[in-house]
Amino acid sequence: MNPILSCAALDAQSREMLGGGVLRVSLLSVTPVKSLAVHHPDHLDLSDEGVVGDRAFFVVDEELGLVSCTDVGDLLRYRAAFDQATGVLDVHGPDGSVRSAAVELGEAVATDFYGLRTVDGHVVLGWEELFSGIAGRPARLVKGSSGGFDVCGVTLLGAPTVKELAARNQADPVDPRRFRMNIEISGGEALDEDRWEGRRLRMGSAVVKVGGPVRRCAATTRNPDTGDVDLKTLQMIGRFRGRQETEQFGAGFYLGVYAEVVAPGRVAVGDEVSVAA
Repeated sequence: MNPILSCAALDAQSREMLGGGVLRVSLLSVTPVKSLAVHHPDHLDLSDEGVVGDRAFFVVDEELGLVSCTDVGDLLRYRAAFDQATGVLDVHGPDGSVRSAAVELGEAVATDFYGLRTVDGHVVLGWEELFSGIAGRPARLVKGSSGGFDVCGVTLLGAPTVKELAARNQADPVDPRRFRMNIEISGGEALDEDRWEGRRLRMGSAVVKVGGPVRRCAATTRNPDTGDVDLKTLQMIGRFRGRQETEQFGAGFYLGVYAEVVAPGRVAVGDEVSVAA
């Protein structure tokens, strides 16, 4: 194959997908503890499984059911940091307090993630008091043997989609942190990401294969700083694009897409997004 022709064909495919524009990574969002506040590094690493370190821990109740920010908004008022090298987990409270401890694993448990997958893990000793206090009921912290994601280890959302969501509802700008998506992409047009299913996208040194849409839940209605329910996000999505249905998740309100990693690598804010060979 003539390499010049091959590159030209690939460039044409990229331009077609991007509508003649340039897409770039504009925001990265991760959290080591599922449902706690997301933070925004300047880069992240993708492994075969997904975003390295993202949602490595999650909170469960006495029956090993997930405790999430959907029903416990106060979780969003706490922020976590995990040092892979030392094994130390820090959780910062809204009052400025910090609990810091080396992760010590206890009994093995298996947690059902909304019927989508089962995640094996171990209870992290010494965190029951903190998370029970936040949840208002007995709760424990678990370190998963795999990432605590619901379907796929990477999620994508277009910045133009979030902007158009507000415009169609004649509302103030919507904070993209509400959607807790790993990678936000700027450029292009609203809902471009819906047309990428099955495509392989290169960003930085990583390549991901785009999957299906993400069904949104009531967690998006909560303010990402206070945890209060203050925006009827699901109704806004409904007015923007209607109620949709997928074979996997059924009827609901969808925004953003899943992706799986096909070539591990690093993704940084400002990286160009293009169609991979």
